[in-house]
Amino acid sequence: MSPIVDMVEVHKSYGRVEVLKGVTFSVDKGEVAAIIGQSGSGKSTALRCMDRLETIQAGTLEVCGHRLDTPNLDLRALRRDVGIVFQSYNLYPHLTVEQNVTLALRLVRRIGRAEARERAANVLRKVGMLDKLAAYPEQLSGGQQQRVAIARGLAMEPKLMLFDEVTSALDPQLTGEVLRVMEELAAEGMTMVLVTHEMSFARRVADKVIYMRDGRVHEMGTSDILRTPQTKELGEFISEATDA
Repeated sequence: MSPIVDMVEVHKSYGRVEVLKGVTFSVDKGEVAAIIGQSGSGKSTALRCMDRLETIQAGTLEVCGHRLDTPNLDLRALRRDVGIVFQSYNLYPHLTVEQNVTLALRLVRRIGRAEARERAANVLRKVGMLDKLAAYPEQLSGGQQQRVAIARGLAMEPKLMLFDEVTSALDPQLTGEVLRVMEELAAEGMTMVLVTHEMSFARRVADKVIYMRDGRVHEMGTSDILRTPQTKELGEFISEATDA
């Protein structure tokens, strides 16, 4: 079986600044992969390339059977298979929780109103937000908004979920709310790639840890590398992250 994500020698530059310098890794179905590293290491750029929010200049990238390094990519088909959740929740402030979740279902999936509402109720129940169905984003805490954003992604029934530093703007209590939802998704077998600074969460949940440094994969392995890093640089990063 081919990997859900297969990134080979991927390069990405912004002008003269090379952000990804030949990144290679793969993620199999049902795996949880955590990408870690200092700010500016290229980890979020690598993640955004998987949803074609960024285009690559060299290398090959296949996600859910879609070749992202070709000009004839069907973006609509890719976005049906890949869900992404950002640090900023990106909810529509003028729509209720239910409307935020059902909007893409109706516009992209072409699902009828009744079925879309049923699916929204199911995913909101999964993330513990069913009682906020009629609420507006401004009436929710940051953790609640992030859980709605996750529900919106899940409603599309994607093959892959991407999470980009989804807890970095939250306080510890709200962070715990969101991480519990993600841990439950992992236990259910959802294929996930997450950029995170939550080392304890990565140790507990990740099947694969990818440590990026200066635009390259510096060290990669199971979550055991967070306990026994093989390079001095990863050891120092873990020590700094733990102290913080």
